[in-house]
Amino acid sequence: MASTQAPDLTFGPPGEEWHYDRKTKTYDLTRNHARPAYKLRTTQGPGETCITISPAITALVVVDMQNFFLHPKCRDHPLGLAAVEPTLKLIAKCRQLGIQVIWLNWGLTPSDLSALPASVRRGFAHSLITSEPDPSKAVRAGLGADLGEGQGKTLCKGEWNSAVYGGLADEVRLGSGDLWCDKNRMSGLWSEAQPLWRALTEGGKRTLLFAGVNTDQCVLGTLSDAYNAGWDCVVVEDCCATTTPGAREVCLYNVAGSYGFVTDSETFASGEVVDK
Repeated sequence: MASTQAPDLTFGPPGEEWHYDRKTKTYDLTRNHARPAYKLRTTQGPGETCITISPAITALVVVDMQNFFLHPKCRDHPLGLAAVEPTLKLIAKCRQLGIQVIWLNWGLTPSDLSALPASVRRGFAHSLITSEPDPSKAVRAGLGADLGEGQGKTLCKGEWNSAVYGGLADEVRLGSGDLWCDKNRMSGLWSEAQPLWRALTEGGKRTLLFAGVNTDQCVLGTLSDAYNAGWDCVVVEDCCATTTPGAREVCLYNVAGSYGFVTDSETFASGEVVDK
């Protein structure tokens, strides 16, 4: 008797295909790249779903884990601080597998500041809008404004507030394969001229793991642009955080349903190397 099992599925154009094995509920994202590959479970979306990735064409993008967003001198972000330890474990596993780590951070230059759109400037200047006019406070509001007390100009390249936070800073290994990409918008992939776009393209990266803050802002902004441009997107949920109430659940739901896949650091670490 002929089998009634529905055929496996293929998504994407020639050379960029994903293959879905119905029996194992596994998406193969390796594009037939040289083995070994790495197979892991997802934690959101349909149950028992797995993905197989090729470390050689995969990058971990760590977004905005900077003093400005995490250090208690700058703000109260307990969920962001809670994401630090899982991110350190994720980085360690990625290094073990040979997955490149890319540090994507705000790093504004004078030319960036002069060209920032009004919408971007307003989003970082709410204290000017909501507080009583006070010249002494006005200079401390908005991108490029001096935060005082040695913290430097807001999210400008080379300033203390723009540096990677705490123990994560010790994991930045620019001379040993890591890359550092500055950005000048919430998304690090808003144009092909952005350093991250060039780095991913030149490095042949096709699958992106995402960690960082804030889940619903810079992480999602970069991820959605990556999705629209054709990169594979995988959010590592416990390595991402936000201060926006309810946003985490909505973002993870939409990523698992539309943009790509969701896993967590423990599940990622417990994956298996596969040769076939």
